Amino acid sequence: MASYETFAKVYDSIMDDTLYDLWTNFSLRHLPKKKHAKLLELACGTGIQSIRFKQAGFDVTGLDLSQDMLELAEKRAQAAQVAIPFVQGNMLDLSSVGKFDYVTCYSDSICYMQDEVEVGDVFKQVYDHLNEDGIFIFDVHSTYQIDEVFPGYSYHENAEDFTMVWDSYADEAPHSVVHELTFFIQEEDGRFTRFDEIHEERTYDILTYDILLEQAGFKSFKVYADFEDKEPDEKSKRWFFICQK
Repeated sequence: MASYETFAKVYDSIMDDTLYDLWTNFSLRHLPKKKHAKLLELACGTGIQSIRFKQAGFDVTGLDLSQDMLELAEKRAQAAQVAIPFVQGNMLDLSSVGKFDYVTCYSDSICYMQDEVEVGDVFKQVYDHLNEDGIFIFDVHSTYQIDEVFPGYSYHENAEDFTMVWDSYADEAPHSVVHELTFFIQEEDGRFTRFDEIHEERTYDILTYDILLEQAGFKSFKVYADFEDKEPDEKSKRWFFICQK
């Protein structure tokens, strides 16, 4: 097994599975029921959420920057006996994927954009690739989560075949954070290989997202918090935006 494939599997094993149920349930509450609705999942990773959407009756396409992740996604879809096209691509350019009724972008993937210009560019791309009255749902970290919760966060995990160290620090830009991840993953010959990853995330206040969505052309949006249909408060950790074209 290629090292990166092992690495992507480790990602899956440290990801809390219950989050996929929460994302699926939230989506099903807020996407109108419509036969064979076309759904594009941005930043689909190893395909777990795409498969959930397919099983819920959507006609799903998954898009991700990482070809390694998509290869795992394809294997996972075959094992689940579902047909999902997985496209290698950047959410800053959706010209290759066609039009959709719904677009989702979960797991704070928008927070990986470099600055608000890129966030606005993603919103415009999504808008241009939605059908009339189409819906875009995405989630981001709240400013509270980035400013108060993450800095100084440290998490270590020891499993039989891998060890992970995860430390988070405040970054220079407002509402930004750096996650430093180090993995030691056991190969088939018993040796451990080290992987280091730096993840930089940034969020904005709700008003900034509001302005960027309006500039992209969205006619309305609602904001909810933490997978529930409730308004955000000052300690909400994750904001969900439901936007209509």
